Amino acid sequence: MNLSYSLLTALRAAGARELFGLPGDFILPFLMQAEESGILPLYTLSHEPSIGFAADAAARFGGGIGVAVVTYGAGALNLVNAVAAAYAEKVPLVVISGAPGAHERNGGLLLHHQVRTLDSQLTVFAEITCAQAVLNDAATAPDQIARALRRCVAESRPVYIELPRDMADVPCAGVPLLPAPPVNPDAVAPCVADVAARLEAARRPVLMVGIEVRRFGIEEQVAALARHLRVPVVTTVMGRGVLTGHDVPLLGPYLGSAGDPAVADAVEESDLLLMLGVLHSDTNFAVADGKLDAERIVLAVDQGVVTPLRGYPDVPLRALVDGLLAQVPAPRRDAPAATFRRAVRELHPDGAPIWPLDVARGINDILARVGPMPIVSDMGDCFFTALDIEDAPLLAPGYYATMGYGVPAALGLQARSGQRPIVLVGDGAFQMTGWELGHCRRRGWDPIVILFNNAGWGMLRSFEPDACFNELGDWHFAALAEGLGGHGVRVGTRAELAAALEQAVATRGRFQMIEVMLPMGAQSDTLARFVMGARRRTARPIC
Repeated sequence: MNLSYSLLTALRAAGARELFGLPGDFILPFLMQAEESGILPLYTLSHEPSIGFAADAAARFGGGIGVAVVTYGAGALNLVNAVAAAYAEKVPLVVISGAPGAHERNGGLLLHHQVRTLDSQLTVFAEITCAQAVLNDAATAPDQIARALRRCVAESRPVYIELPRDMADVPCAGVPLLPAPPVNPDAVAPCVADVAARLEAARRPVLMVGIEVRRFGIEEQVAALARHLRVPVVTTVMGRGVLTGHDVPLLGPYLGSAGDPAVADAVEESDLLLMLGVLHSDTNFAVADGKLDAERIVLAVDQGVVTPLRGYPDVPLRALVDGLLAQVPAPRRDAPAATFRRAVRELHPDGAPIWPLDVARGINDILARVGPMPIVSDMGDCFFTALDIEDAPLLAPGYYATMGYGVPAALGLQARSGQRPIVLVGDGAFQMTGWELGHCRRRGWDPIVILFNNAGWGMLRSFEPDACFNELGDWHFAALAEGLGGHGVRVGTRAELAAALEQAVATRGRFQMIEVMLPMGAQSDTLARFVMGARRRTARPIC
């Protein structure tokens, strides 16, 4: 066994199901070993940020870990933004970068792709990964790989593995499987008792779920807890899509003053808000308008649990949920029934122009008939529109808010799961990474891409409506779909949108693009309320 085989086998054992990569000279020896071994399938795309987004989405949607494989310098540094997004949003991603070999390092010459020093790249990735390993010694490589992968899984964050190109086929032992970090039951017991007592005493408790519930694979347990407690359940903005398909009293996402008033009232008037796996970010809570009282909040994340009176730093999220399932008494018989959020449906197929809410209505109508399909959204008003789509998993970089995520993430999702996604993307984001759709033809991928075209950066227009720098012009994207191997149609009325959605869902085998022409100034109600809330919070918001 050589080092490449050892690494590939360890990746598979840790939950990887594929590699997303882009060839480059320093990584070619590893890619050859990967292709010849067949241990994991390799999918190549055209630009490193897309590689990162595809691997990120594979991990988010399919569980396990995502793997991005790139060359040294020009490749890896091009990947930085996607890895930073995965770090910020807690996605288990493994970055494998080629690197110069020992004889090249000692040759006395500056090497191509080198920045300041040969280790500048390692220094950069140390800021955006939770562990790093440089595999320049076959004797220590198995232990380094094992420790990096354990941290990737345990912390649900990216790790960086650097593989010098002269090490790819060096003989190497197998990688040991390290056990998960132990949990101290003596730390868990008082925490569970504390939270259980608060739940029992509360008259209007609400359960709020966030992204960590999915990242750490405990949706089933949290759903069981929600059913047992019979309390209303909401998600954060980032957690939209968590618990979809589970039989729980799910009200919808909490957006404070920007969202559904019924959801806001349930959260803000509760006497105990149990937050499970919630990232305390501005995206989730900037528009809460100070209405969440810390004295009524229990925050449980994987780093520990915080109650109004005490912190429990050594209690992982899974341990708390398991403990509550075992110890919480049966709920009161008079526990209030939750009111489910009404779906936004019934797109009227008339000659009126299309607004973002019409897109949500049309998709909800389709999903009500054909069943759930995963939704992947880029950033912008398409993301706020996605929040009105019901009964579907949602992937989106809701906190880090990077543009360009949507299309490559959809390809990663379909590669991992085989499921056909619906992609919501704005024209600005599509200009960044939308061209990766050209790879669908050779892979058999067939996402449905709904492109919001308002000839500009619409969300930024909401903050600076008079700025000329937000203008992009009309690129006529649907006309380009055929050359990329798909089918495109441009629509401008609700009747045309309804017909295009029906045709797209009925057509398999190649990607379908629906270019939705939005009137100048058209935006979702949710975005409008979010902007107003952000303006109240700061005079010059950054989106």
